[in-house]
Amino acid sequence: MLKQNLHYKLLQKLSPQQIQLMKLIQLPTQAFEDKIKQEIEENPALESGKEAKDATDEEARNEYEDAGNETIETDINIDDYLSDDETPSYKLQANNYSDSDDDKHIPYASGTSFNQHLKAQLNTVILSEHERQIAEFLVGSIDESGYIRRSIEDIVDDLAFTANIYTTEDEVSSMLKIVHQLDPAGVGATTLEECLLIQLKRKREKEERDLAIEILENAFDHFVKKHYKKLLQKFNITEDQLKGAIQEIEKLNPKPGGSYAGSNKIVEQIVPDFSIKIIEGQLELTLNSRNAPELHISSEYNNMLKGYKESKDKSKSQKDAVLFIKQKLDAAKWFIDAIKQRQQTLLLTMNAIMHRQEAYFLSGDERKLKPMILKDIADKINMDVSTVSRVANSKYVDTPYGTKLIKEFFSESMKNDQGEDISTREIKKILQTVIEEENKKKPLTDDKLSAILKEKGYLIARRTVAKYREQLDIPVARLRKEI
Repeated sequence: MLKQNLHYKLLQKLSPQQIQLMKLIQLPTQAFEDKIKQEIEENPALESGKEAKDATDEEARNEYEDAGNETIETDINIDDYLSDDETPSYKLQANNYSDSDDDKHIPYASGTSFNQHLKAQLNTVILSEHERQIAEFLVGSIDESGYIRRSIEDIVDDLAFTANIYTTEDEVSSMLKIVHQLDPAGVGATTLEECLLIQLKRKREKEERDLAIEILENAFDHFVKKHYKKLLQKFNITEDQLKGAIQEIEKLNPKPGGSYAGSNKIVEQIVPDFSIKIIEGQLELTLNSRNAPELHISSEYNNMLKGYKESKDKSKSQKDAVLFIKQKLDAAKWFIDAIKQRQQTLLLTMNAIMHRQEAYFLSGDERKLKPMILKDIADKINMDVSTVSRVANSKYVDTPYGTKLIKEFFSESMKNDQGEDISTREIKKILQTVIEEENKKKPLTDDKLSAILKEKGYLIARRTVAKYREQLDIPVARLRKEI
């Protein structure tokens, strides 16, 4: 049996304009400039420049209100919009604004790829057509680090099934030796040991080089685990000889592909969104002027509305035209207001962060960073945590100590032996300092590091020390040992 019931629901949903505003806040300076250019191109009612825009905007606003009794009809239903940031892009195309942030118009630097560079070197080697196909397949199997991460047996199978090239493991091994002759030295190796040996064997013969080769070939595990006493006993050498061999190995490149691939990558330019300066002992915060563009409503559109208002006979085409004008004016006015709101939100958020971390910005000492989470700032400025997150995750600030990502100033808190809240960043900095000053011949274990921190007033467990050490990319004590 069918029944009809009436239910009341209280739902909180973001309008398309609110969603677009959140996305504007999230954009860093360069992406924000691109968004403005895109909006100006798509909306002829929006213009940039330092004209007397206030009067023009007011006139346009009055004309907009008085231009006939026509109402703007729209097919957009607000209820169709989702209440989170994962709204499909096709639903965010109101106000001539798309969700696409693709920089397809940016010309990318062209250049020779790492694999093309290696294949070009193969042209200088005399090979048969069959051998060249195998060698080129091997070069194509080299990753960005310069290694071939597959076994000879698997490569033989791949050649047969994917390239219809039938060969043997011996023939592939022979071609692999040809690949090992290419530059940079060590390219095409299947293991770290092989990579280092290829580089060593290209060097001129001397005592340190020969000993280094012998160590890698016969005691690689002892070398990796830094069992120096076992190496001294095994090769019957002095500490100075071992030190010379280790120094020879340390000069080698464990990722030969990185030296080439890195030089061909596009360098990302960071434009700070804020600037903090110290003037007479006081902090001064400024917003990058590129975040505050001069935008106003087009005077031509204002004149069009005037013409429509003054005309006695209003044709259907004129009504359609004024409907189009109203839609564009709506989009232009909203965009200008959204930019102003973006500026206010950015300044308000960064100002709260600056005063919270005033001790750090005045000294540059990371140990003076206070514990701070997103909620601390959100509560202080009466905004949502997600808004603060959008500002912190994508914006940079120019400080007297370099350009910093704002989210780096946030950290969890712990208590010291006096019950005071301290930042985990402060603990990590002290831990890093202690490790840098340790005796490298007898590096400190995590237990000893924990004991030292407790002596300094930081009650940190050994497992927490290990976690912070890993976050700082510092190896365990055994791997920090030096002879």
